[in-house]
Amino acid sequence: MSNFALLNNVDHQDIRVIAERSAAYGDNVMHALIFPFEFRSVQACYPILFQKDVNSNVYPVALFGFKENENLFLSDSGWDAAYVPAMIRREPFLIGYQGSEEQEEADRARVLSLDLNHPRVSKEHGEPLFQPLGGRTPYLEGAADLLEQIYQGYIHNKVFMAALQEHELIELVTLDITLNDGSQNQLLGFYAIDEDKVQQLPGNVLEKFNDQKILMPLFMVLASTVNIRGLVERKNRRLAVAG
Repeated sequence: MSNFALLNNVDHQDIRVIAERSAAYGDNVMHALIFPFEFRSVQACYPILFQKDVNSNVYPVALFGFKENENLFLSDSGWDAAYVPAMIRREPFLIGYQGSEEQEEADRARVLSLDLNHPRVSKEHGEPLFQPLGGRTPYLEGAADLLEQIYQGYIHNKVFMAALQEHELIELVTLDITLNDGSQNQLLGFYAIDEDKVQQLPGNVLEKFNDQKILMPLFMVLASTVNIRGLVERKNRRLAVAG
């Protein structure tokens, strides 16, 4: 169970964070939420699809595997990709808020929060968070900058997804995958962008997308679909080693 605390240099002076990538630290995930600011980097490595949460909100994800707890980019030597998505890198930090609960979220002060029960948190190993005199280390400053990017990313994601849904550009997809061992697999519950509908968008809509800074991310999503082939190849290689 998570145990989030607002980070400070008194109670958490001795805390360190382990930065290595491993299943032991929670990196064996099938996918992760991503944001438009990182789509260019994400599409160079992973397929970008969409999912619905329990409230039927649609959000973009980077796909790492074909079943729960499968990350085909993770091995004994770490994470095998040039880019690791922001929501993976931000662990074990989260944005916390100070102020009255009656205030709107945007009006409350954003502060760094840390999951003290996360397996990355240690007092013996990893990156220190505070300097001996209490100042933030470069590692913690980097984590704070990343969380601010993520906060702005959530806002941009809402604009991006609202535009896609307004123009009915999202469709439910089923991916049928045949592996080298002959097994048939289906990837269910994901959504993709309907490329035919994108091609039919009028110029004024494309111009609006460009003004909202969502046109390039849209193209990045479409470009990322070629990475499904690479993901299948990774799965085949893993099965060959296991066999």
